[in-house]
Amino acid sequence: MENADRYAWLVTPVTILLGLLVALAGSQGGATLGGIPVFALAVGLAFIIQWLVFIPAFINQTEKFFDLTGSLTYLSVITFALLSSARVDSRALLVYILVVIWAARLGTFLFRRIKKAGKDDRFDDIKPSFVRFLNVWSLQGLWVTFTLAAALVVITTTTRKEIDLFAILGGLVWVFGFAMEAIADYQKSRFNANPDNQGKFIDTGLWSRSRHPNYFGEIVLWVGVAIIALPVLQGWQWAALISPVFVTLLLTRISGVPLLEKKADEIWGGQEDYEAYKKNTPVLIPRL
Repeated sequence: MENADRYAWLVTPVTILLGLLVALAGSQGGATLGGIPVFALAVGLAFIIQWLVFIPAFINQTEKFFDLTGSLTYLSVITFALLSSARVDSRALLVYILVVIWAARLGTFLFRRIKKAGKDDRFDDIKPSFVRFLNVWSLQGLWVTFTLAAALVVITTTTRKEIDLFAILGGLVWVFGFAMEAIADYQKSRFNANPDNQGKFIDTGLWSRSRHPNYFGEIVLWVGVAIIALPVLQGWQWAALISPVFVTLLLTRISGVPLLEKKADEIWGGQEDYEAYKKNTPVLIPRL
């Protein structure tokens, strides 16, 4: 067995362990259902959904429902947490509404994109391998867990605080981030749909201010959710602030910006207009 395959068998167990640690931290001072913390049950649900969908996905060798499953997991987990918490206040309802709006919009956008493209090239070398394909789904369960951590604390905690300055400020930050992400996605989709732009890179609209404005918006909106959560965090629940940190690291160091920058360099690298665009346009934070 090659080293890559040997280590591949460790990914899902390690992913589960990390999920358990987050579940333990976020469950402190939270609501319970049948004696089990709702936060922990929500984390378990995030993983179970992935594994259930993985089975037909592997059998049929398809990744078409991967992104859609991720969005539906966000919706399922956050709704389960809300319905399972004994007492829900306005802060919890605010966070729930924000997450639902974000997940519904992004899930619809990603599903339409892959339906139009027909496939996702990232999965070509992964799908044939049972363990590697399983790992991707397990990692998505952890992704949902980390990203939703702060929101889940707000919804499941027994420490209730009504709408305050933190909630208002966090809500405004979320609106700004959400608008940035949604507008950037729309502009790029519209650009790519124009036959005249085939083979070209987008450098108009928000994309003239940042090479990845949609990722910037994504990071900002989760910072907004974390701000809303600040007044109710206590003890180990502070670990929930991993949410915006995780999103930032994921998009800027792992699966987002690095992969797209590499792909863009392979296509347009060396072209004068592209090199000028790279030189004058920030990678993430838009220039004024």
